[in-house]
Amino acid sequence: MSKALANKSHEAGPQEDCEGSSRRSRWGLFVTAGVGGALVTLYAVVTPFVTPALRKVCLPFVPATSAQIQNVLKMLENRSGSLVDIGSGDGRIVIAAAKRGFKAVGYELNPWLVWYSRYRAWRDGVHKNTRFYISDLWKVSFSHYTNVVVFGVPQMMPQLEKKLEEEVECNARIIACRFPFPCWIPDCTVGEGIDTVWAYDLKHSRGCETKSLEMTPETES
Repeated sequence: MSKALANKSHEAGPQEDCEGSSRRSRWGLFVTAGVGGALVTLYAVVTPFVTPALRKVCLPFVPATSAQIQNVLKMLENRSGSLVDIGSGDGRIVIAAAKRGFKAVGYELNPWLVWYSRYRAWRDGVHKNTRFYISDLWKVSFSHYTNVVVFGVPQMMPQLEKKLEEEVECNARIIACRFPFPCWIPDCTVGEGIDTVWAYDLKHSRGCETKSLEMTPETES
């Protein structure tokens, strides 16, 4: 009798060991899958934010402050027409301009921010007057915008100044936030510190004010 019980206990021992090993293996697979999924999710979320920093000119996302938005709106007083925000981030400037009656467009390289901007525009009821595009600003023409807002960094301002000089019309107003353009002389400045905003009217920068043509009568020979 004792030998039978001993044999059964010996037989149960390996079975329990196998079952425990199997459970540990399953848990190991679950943990591995969970960690792998978390890493993939983290990569998908972080990559769009990190990728711009790996480009030649870094344009990181720094949300506009309430003071900056109000200063931009001051520069847009008595203005009309289309508006573009270069590096629109989470869409604050575009949405604020749309609420003032502008047809506003934002260009942003980060797809997560573009999708969030679209959601915010829908939530605030201005989605019909706003558009957000995932695009590299250097591959976009701004020739048909009369109001241009720029949140840039010092490294990009000289190149962007040249690009806008070549593309936009004389009646355009360009508004720079945080950092001014290196060569243009601003027509108006408002705010202090990081909330400073500079406005440039290209008709003054280019010297292309409308001039009347003088007609001189022909003299008889």
